[in-house]
Amino acid sequence: MANGGARDRWVTRFGLVMAMAGNAVGLGNFLRFPGKAAAAGGAFMVPYLLALVLLGIPLMWIEWSIGRHGGRYGHGSTPGMFHRLWKHPISKYLGIFGVVLPAIIGIYYIYIESWSLGYAWHTLMGDYWGKTSREEMKAFADGYRGIGAGTFAFSPDAYLFFLITFGINILVFARGISKGIEILCKYAMPTLAGLGVVLAIRVLTLPPLDGRTVSDGLAQLYVVDWSKLGDAGVWISATGQVFFSLSLGFGMIHTYASYLKKEDDIVASGLTAASTNEFVEVILGGTIAIPAAVIFFGVAEMRTIAQSTFDIGFQTMPVIFQQLPLGRVFGAMWFVLLFLAGLTSSVAMFTPLLQFLQDELDLKRRTGVIIIGLGSFLLMQPVVLFLHHGILDELDFWAGDFGLVLFAAIELVVFAWIFGMKKGWEEIHFGADFRVPGIFYYVMLIVTPLYTLGLLAWWLWYSFPGKLWMTDVNPADVPYLWLGRGMIVVLLVLVAFGVRYAWRTHPKYFEEKVQE
Repeated sequence: MANGGARDRWVTRFGLVMAMAGNAVGLGNFLRFPGKAAAAGGAFMVPYLLALVLLGIPLMWIEWSIGRHGGRYGHGSTPGMFHRLWKHPISKYLGIFGVVLPAIIGIYYIYIESWSLGYAWHTLMGDYWGKTSREEMKAFADGYRGIGAGTFAFSPDAYLFFLITFGINILVFARGISKGIEILCKYAMPTLAGLGVVLAIRVLTLPPLDGRTVSDGLAQLYVVDWSKLGDAGVWISATGQVFFSLSLGFGMIHTYASYLKKEDDIVASGLTAASTNEFVEVILGGTIAIPAAVIFFGVAEMRTIAQSTFDIGFQTMPVIFQQLPLGRVFGAMWFVLLFLAGLTSSVAMFTPLLQFLQDELDLKRRTGVIIIGLGSFLLMQPVVLFLHHGILDELDFWAGDFGLVLFAAIELVVFAWIFGMKKGWEEIHFGADFRVPGIFYYVMLIVTPLYTLGLLAWWLWYSFPGKLWMTDVNPADVPYLWLGRGMIVVLLVLVAFGVRYAWRTHPKYFEEKVQE
């Protein structure tokens, strides 16, 4: 065993489920999902639910299975896990995406997460009270992030909350699974759900305004405009949201599942974690921001607002809270909810990299935490300083959009077609409280891989060329976008060299026996 000690374990099933749900529940549940759903006039929910059943839940079981299987051999990251599924030299290198992608996302996600903490404080203090238009709140948001003040997008205010948020993440991350992440999620997830329920009830009890009601807002999510189902963009958007929402294709589920024992159930636990995420996203996330925006701004303006993921959360909702009794309290609750949702996700994002350093390079946990802490902090500085040049969006596209679909397609082919669905089906059911319906055997074997490969092909055909060659990009932003791409390439190369080093220096480790 690397480092000569027993691997960390989940202490309780409740803690495991909350951690897995917290890994999935994030800012996208309350900001990304409502906007994308409302933009399609309710038609979004048809492909969303179809993708959830045919792609999301099957892939979730597969990722839990890959993680638990690899963990039995002492591997907590996907390079070693893929080696256990496919004894080919390339398998380890395909697995590097499951280490690099979540780390790249963590580099910009923690900064966005810090905005929620900063806004919670400024809401309680009433610092933007009196700014009752979206234009005024946009000016406040730009000022908070330091945009427009000079060459760099820097604000001491925002940077202070970034440092606090980064410190909290490192503190939880450094304490490991049972003493850090599990304890955080056991308390943060119920708190988050409680805040969400209170805010949802407050929105549902809003009185009509200029003839607009809560029902008009809910209709934007749940009344299907069947004419839009012919739009391929609606299908790709809904499918991508399922990936993003359940944290599929990121590598984080694999690492969390690697701490399970062989007899630990993954069928019921995985389904429970996914159901918790869907409750938070569809029921709570779909009930707060969009209905409130429709009542106060109307359907047409709401759809304009929904085109930007962050506008609805950081520009529109603050305007709405100023119109409500106890607005500071409800506003602070909203931003604390966003912060907790972000925190339970971000603490997982560097865990695959830490496990790679421990398991494959045989580093001590403390050494790994220091390397990741210093390295990630340095890489976060371009995101903070060059935010106005689009570097955050560039990282998000390659890691959070294209990368996750690419990696999901790879792991589906490796698991279902190379490792073999027969062995995979048996692996999924070890220790299961109940069996998955037999139809899902063929869904995982045929439908889910082809669905994902088709999605990837669609992106490569329609989106990849323009994004690759930076079509319609402001020339002033091009160097900064290349900087973002360079950061991704450097991390991929470093992890690839790490795999090669581990393989060359202690190849017997890849052949260790099952660890009980």
